[in-house]
Amino acid sequence: MTLNKKIKILFRHHSMEMGGVEKVLLGLLNNLDTDKYEMTVCLTLNQGKLRNELPKHIRKVYLTDGKEDFSSNSVLQKLQLIARRIKLRRLKKNPAIADRIINDTFDIEIGMDYRDYDVILKSTQKNSKKIGWFHSEINVPKFQPLVPGILKSFPQFDHMVYCSHKIKDMMHQYYPKLDYPAESVIINPIPIEEIKRKAEEKLENFPEGPVFVSIGRLHSRKGYHKLIEAHKRLIDEGFHHSIVIIGDGGEMKNLRAQAANNNVEKTFILAGNQMNPYPYIKKADYFVLPSESEAWPLVIAEALILQKPIVATNVGDVGLMIKDRETGYLINYDVDEMYKGMKAFLTDPDLVLHIRENLKNVETQFDNQKIFDSVEEIIETLHKQ
Repeated sequence: MTLNKKIKILFRHHSMEMGGVEKVLLGLLNNLDTDKYEMTVCLTLNQGKLRNELPKHIRKVYLTDGKEDFSSNSVLQKLQLIARRIKLRRLKKNPAIADRIINDTFDIEIGMDYRDYDVILKSTQKNSKKIGWFHSEINVPKFQPLVPGILKSFPQFDHMVYCSHKIKDMMHQYYPKLDYPAESVIINPIPIEEIKRKAEEKLENFPEGPVFVSIGRLHSRKGYHKLIEAHKRLIDEGFHHSIVIIGDGGEMKNLRAQAANNNVEKTFILAGNQMNPYPYIKKADYFVLPSESEAWPLVIAEALILQKPIVATNVGDVGLMIKDRETGYLINYDVDEMYKGMKAFLTDPDLVLHIRENLKNVETQFDNQKIFDSVEEIIETLHKQ
């Protein structure tokens, strides 16, 4: 295929914070066929630890500066934040401003998250085909204020990609009469060899075992406030262990205060974002995912690749990724269940050994090439229409 016949794709995304959606985006950018596609990424905020991880062959543009580029002076920083908010409001009211910044035309526009739907659908490029990616359980209580806007957006897309079967089934269960576009379920790609390679990096000051590790944004739906309660009960009963949380977010202050109030701040360790979280998984004894809701959580796949016994809430497609008591331990979103699951790992070595044995060949369940082939098929089908 000659250069001038490449399909031109624009990916729109809010920012590049450390998260599952961002890793999916990077996976696509690194693996879609560069002989077929010319790809551009437009970030609303040039912000996040992964903002410089985009591959060199990808054109990157952004609409506003990230906090990393703001002044260290607190007064100037507040003024910069105010100026950014004003600019974002202008961009929302007038999408043509963003299109002038991007300064190109595209065959396909892709919104990687529900936060990107408006900017894709209000694009002035009326001839481009629009693809949305959906990663969220539609019934989560705190998600409800956003649902009307999401429901309005869905029929306007040319294709909707769900990252899990449960996410798609849930949409159709709750909104069976919605005018859905063409749909596909495409699970998240897993960079298996990269995970293994990065996991070999050495760590300093890792706590003595047994250690549970968890990775996620510090948001209330991630369940870390409940995990502290379960951890406290186990500590009080004499079950020595530590929990290391990799991630940052709005709940950091609350979780630090809760850990301090329960006198577990030395064993419930909030380690913040880490550019390379894989050594933490590799060095830990176990992985724990206490989320209220998930879709197809990439961190579960990463922990499976690194052969860690997992305690996880049975939400989203977690139950398809883990076989209960075979490759992990499935629980409900409940403090008692978190307590029981972690206690089982701390007190039942036969169960842990059984799970470890079953994890030795677990990576065979991940087929990345099939994932990328499916995405390319959607793009090319839309382009021909």
